[in-house]
Amino acid sequence: MMPVATVTPSLAVTSMPMDGREYSPAATTSENGGGRRKQKEKELDELKKEVNLDDHKLSLDELGRKYQVDLSRGLSNARAAEVLAQDGPNALTPPPTTPEWVKFCRQLFGGFSILLWIGAILCFLAYGIQAAMEDEPSNDNLYLGVVLAAVVIVTGCFSYYQEAKSSKIMDSFKNMVPQQALVIREGEKIQINAENVVVGDLVEVKGGDRVPADMRIISSHGCKVDNSSLTGESEPQTRSPEFTHENPLETRNICFFSTNCVEGTARGIVISTGDRTVMGRIASLASGLEVGRTPIAMEIEHFIRLITGVAVFLGLSFFILSLILGYTWLEAVIFLIGIIVANVPEGLLATVTVCLTLTAKRMARKNCLVKNLEAVETLGSTSTICSDKTGTLTQNRMTVAHMWFDNQIHEADTTEDQSGATFDKRSPTWAALARIAGLCNRAVFKPGQENISISKRDTAGDASESALLKCIQLSCGSVKKMRDKNPKVTEIPFNSTNKYQLSIHEREEDPQGHILVMKGAPERILERCSRILLQGQEVPLDEEMKEAFQNAYLELGGLGERVLGFCHLYLPPDKFPRGFRFDADEVNFPTSDLCFVGLMSMIDPPRAAVPDAVGKCRSAGIKVIMVTGDHPITAKAIAKGVGIISEGNETVEDIAARLNIPVSQVNPREAKACVVHGSDLKDMTSEQLDEILRNHTEIVFARTSPQQKLIIVEGCQRQGAIVAVTGDGVNDSPALKKADIGIAMGIAGSDVSKQAADMILLDDNFASIVTGVEEGRLIFDNLKKSIAYTLTSNIPEITPFLLFIIANIPLPLGTVTILCIDLGTDMVSCPTVCPIDAPRLPHGCSVAAP
Repeated sequence: MMPVATVTPSLAVTSMPMDGREYSPAATTSENGGGRRKQKEKELDELKKEVNLDDHKLSLDELGRKYQVDLSRGLSNARAAEVLAQDGPNALTPPPTTPEWVKFCRQLFGGFSILLWIGAILCFLAYGIQAAMEDEPSNDNLYLGVVLAAVVIVTGCFSYYQEAKSSKIMDSFKNMVPQQALVIREGEKIQINAENVVVGDLVEVKGGDRVPADMRIISSHGCKVDNSSLTGESEPQTRSPEFTHENPLETRNICFFSTNCVEGTARGIVISTGDRTVMGRIASLASGLEVGRTPIAMEIEHFIRLITGVAVFLGLSFFILSLILGYTWLEAVIFLIGIIVANVPEGLLATVTVCLTLTAKRMARKNCLVKNLEAVETLGSTSTICSDKTGTLTQNRMTVAHMWFDNQIHEADTTEDQSGATFDKRSPTWAALARIAGLCNRAVFKPGQENISISKRDTAGDASESALLKCIQLSCGSVKKMRDKNPKVTEIPFNSTNKYQLSIHEREEDPQGHILVMKGAPERILERCSRILLQGQEVPLDEEMKEAFQNAYLELGGLGERVLGFCHLYLPPDKFPRGFRFDADEVNFPTSDLCFVGLMSMIDPPRAAVPDAVGKCRSAGIKVIMVTGDHPITAKAIAKGVGIISEGNETVEDIAARLNIPVSQVNPREAKACVVHGSDLKDMTSEQLDEILRNHTEIVFARTSPQQKLIIVEGCQRQGAIVAVTGDGVNDSPALKKADIGIAMGIAGSDVSKQAADMILLDDNFASIVTGVEEGRLIFDNLKKSIAYTLTSNIPEITPFLLFIIANIPLPLGTVTILCIDLGTDMVSCPTVCPIDAPRLPHGCSVAAP
């Protein structure tokens, strides 16, 4: 009986690219994918149109008639039950799940496993033929068939177990949907399960609640919602009954399902529930997208076709040669089967599985959870990363970055561990500014966090006020003590009309006096002031100081920071003695002729490790594109801070400003960097988007919508790139699903985005992606080296077999011996972790490898 060797033709090695940058799965689908892309784009464009277009424009009376609801008493219980039966529960339809037995069968019979199963069946067939022909047949083929079947079953179980573990971790993330809702029915407030909320219900939400459904606001008091999971805007958005925008996604009088109310209270009528909400539509859009195959799956499929072709060609050649040399046809058939089986690399499946599994375990220790083993290698093949900004590149917490007082800009500490530079705090003007920021502020620390560093403590309140609270606590000590010594007498909350917040406090240092403190939009604060505080002294606010204010305001705004102005007024004790009844509704105290104190600006600062990670990506030939829903100025500032727009590279606007010419006169190709606004992207054709992606090396997309993120990913794939997308919001889920590899955030990520992704960053840090790329590139290097290594044994093993058939020379090695050699050598792989940016040698390993 002939030996059964693992013959791996050299073509199998050269067919695989030397690094991940040569893959282009998009190229295989771009021809027929255009129609699908346009259809999906059309569906996404319809998204906004389908969001109950008229509900935000209707008057309250029209709204009540439309939903048959009394705006003070709510729905009747009978009507609510009727609507619930008609519309179904207020819950997202879970994505279709694959039965466990189907997942197990895919591991046992998918891809490379099929080739091994065919080899095992052929071995059993050859043994059967021998058993029928000979009295004492050789057991070699029987042993080989059993070993091949065992290899497939063991590796299949291994892969299934690894992916099942990831699925269990995924199940623990399911905390997105709100559990309870406060509704008004028949005039009574009742707490019900959020799944039982129906269209027309009157719902109340307060700070800390999740919005239980899409609802039209009918009354509110200081209500702000965090829409970052839906729109990508890091700043909380004010919600009020006023119709402010034609677009229902941008008007202030609609709250969306599963967004968070961060402060204030609001009452509204439910206009959409479950899958009909905006979040539900985006989630169903993501689940409907077709997912392409991973690069490693395509390469393995190509390798299978190649190895099968070579095996059949050699088998038929040996079959014909055997007949010519006078063997019987049964013996020739056994030779045919033996040669085909000899070409099956029985150790390669185990090598691939072990490599991917061990790498997935290493990545899990480094905060990268892999849901799909093949995603590990795909990340190594990545050539473009489309990254979200908020929480991924940045710390996802507003932080005071700069202050302007005494006609100087001072820099605050925005580092994650608060180890950066500080400013001189001895100025009396700073003491006054800190007092206003601490008193005119409703944010508080949540209890029980005394042992946690101030910068990492949880707060209740608006993101900007929380940033001020932490800044003053770090600089001046306990804000609570400051507030206790200067108790609040009255306040006027911030509203969009006045654009300021005001409060009046009893003065600690004056037993009879009060101090009025105010903060708000800088230009609104300045117009209420006639004096300015310099070095602790009030001086008239002249034109020179107004110009200095304007320059500072523009400079801080140009850094992409949110700027607030602060002023105060010492109220005269003779007019406003202790016990005076201040009226915030019918204002009976001065709100003009105040003293301007200074400016404070806030930003969501970049994570410390991100600039280095972006630099590593660039040196490895990976293009990093920022895609965010935030303002272009903020997005550009963060992009420059983390190195996505590198120092010295200009945008079209920068060139125009430098040359003092209109933007239209600048040749776009002269600018290496580019900031694209979502409204401009909306009007672009595919060709125009392709030109931007081709001609600019550093790109930022700002104010993008969910459909635009998807279009950007498809545009990158049309360029032949392997695209990784990072994101945490519901708005990111279609792009996460469409990308070659979707990477969701484990801490801040929404449930929908985690379901759509292939990998989850447990620490929400962009820098962890670099770890994944290093590991992914190592995998491909290892697999190539493993395949090449098998050639050293395959040629010496197949040559004696050829001589056995042609010249009848006895076999030096038996089948079982060769099988032991193959299974041992095929599963040896390089353990060296190659640096992401290490130069590649011609054989594929990096210079860092031994």
